[in-house]
Amino acid sequence: MHISVAGKQIDLSDALKHRVSAHLDRISEKYFGQAMEARVTFSRARSFFTCDINLHASRGLTLRGEGEAADAHSAFDDAAEHIARRPRRYHRKATNHGHMKTRQQVPEFGRSYVLRPGMTTPAAAGEEESPLEEEDSALASAGPYATIIAERPAEIPTLSVSEAVMRLDLADSQIQLFRNSRTDTVNVLYRRPDGNIGWLDPTVRAGNQTV
Repeated sequence: MHISVAGKQIDLSDALKHRVSAHLDRISEKYFGQAMEARVTFSRARSFFTCDINLHASRGLTLRGEGEAADAHSAFDDAAEHIARRPRRYHRKATNHGHMKTRQQVPEFGRSYVLRPGMTTPAAAGEEESPLEEEDSALASAGPYATIIAERPAEIPTLSVSEAVMRLDLADSQIQLFRNSRTDTVNVLYRRPDGNIGWLDPTVRAGNQTV
């Protein structure tokens, strides 16, 4: 597994980098057989160190953990425990590497945007607009809008609802877009303010379920 360890405006010792790599290798072998890559970033926040781990276990499956402590080693331990705790919730499902892989078919892709609130300046006469500026122009006709500042492809995996819940939880993310393998419709899972997970299913007239 390729592991990248970096610090934001802080220097990291070789001993810490070696400890991070060895520990993540053990977690990977225990739960996934062999993960693909991991990115670990340390930073300083006031008098505390923070650690952010993004572990790419397989195609479409990412685990994320955050930690904070008075020293970098303890911050990593906190983040690594968050990473290890989530696979334990799924027992055999988490250790079955084949189960976690996206079904063997041509994947669907959409476009994911990052929006910044506010207005942009229209292109001057005679100037060509970029694809993002064209999207902005389409939004501008409706009045005040959010400016598109980034765009990237987003894979829409085909999953069962339970698999989608697992991916949302393992990645500690707020939303999971997927094609429901049972109904062949695009569904959305999202994390609610009360801690539960909301489920949007267009095949259900009520349109909003909680799992």
